[in-house]
Amino acid sequence: MNITGLHYDTRYNIHTMPDHVESATRLEHVIHRIENSGLLGHVQRIEGRTATEQELLMVHTQAHLDRLQRISAFGQPAIIDHDTYMVPESYEIARMAVGGVFSLVDAVMNEKVRNAIAAIRPPGHHATPNQAMGFCLLSNVALAARYAQRQYGLERVAIVDFDVHHGNGTQDVFIKDGSVLFISTHQSPLYPGTGDVHEIGRGDGIGTTINIPVRAGTGDQHFEILYQEIVIPALHRFRPELIFISAGFDAHWLDPLASLRLSLTGYAYLGQLLHQAAEDICQGRIIASMEGGYNVDALSYGMLNLLRIFLGREEEIEDPLGQQKQRDYDIMQLVALLKSIHKL
Repeated sequence: MNITGLHYDTRYNIHTMPDHVESATRLEHVIHRIENSGLLGHVQRIEGRTATEQELLMVHTQAHLDRLQRISAFGQPAIIDHDTYMVPESYEIARMAVGGVFSLVDAVMNEKVRNAIAAIRPPGHHATPNQAMGFCLLSNVALAARYAQRQYGLERVAIVDFDVHHGNGTQDVFIKDGSVLFISTHQSPLYPGTGDVHEIGRGDGIGTTINIPVRAGTGDQHFEILYQEIVIPALHRFRPELIFISAGFDAHWLDPLASLRLSLTGYAYLGQLLHQAAEDICQGRIIASMEGGYNVDALSYGMLNLLRIFLGREEEIEDPLGQQKQRDYDIMQLVALLKSIHKL
């Protein structure tokens, strides 16, 4: 069984605000790119559902859900912090996005598909248990990880976040939980200001949070080393039964909100390493869920290339945007520090 599952829904684009960087335009370009790729006949489309309030309470507080409901009931678009918005339908759409990833967990765990990709929005990795922030309303991947554990009895789940921003919300959920390995590569300093290399977990979760903050200008060759030396060995040591990718493509050199220099080729290499790790460790069980990415070409080609990798069609990977020279600095100092901290 080598089928790849794919979930997307145009209704996610009801949640939008004109001229905001996290708007419907992002997913429109991703869907257009995938639908015109010729790959739809080679994937299994997975219908989503709406996550229940009880399911959301696996991660979020009742107070947080009540606040989102109140803002939606107001009946007009609202700015809920300096960069996060809601429209009247946003809470329902966010619940659908969570349910969409749940449906992929079901498909993978019930062996209807081997791996899967969720092209969803709003994104989720900044949403904490009690706060919406950073364009995120609900913590999509954290909820899906918890759902996989409770629904299927998984003892170890891993989340690899290659969005350019630190997944502070995901980290907050699992900071004391040794059953979930959270690995984040992210530009630092940058929003939201968390993700220091010494943030390694607390209590039972010590050692299962691995933060890899990198400088502006970090590019393909740096990321290759970090994944080969830190990310992949950490996954092999932890031996998860399911791997999630928080798939943000805003570390691409064209992204307007950050200053890393990954190319589509570099991103594809990371996807290939993670896909192979899933094949080696957990019977190919890997689910990628879309997070950030604000250059629509980098985002849409990045998601399409990830789909090709999951399908085993690496020869079709394309990079029409090219590369930019990365900053020249010694990444091995960071590698040595991480190996020392995490005993890798």
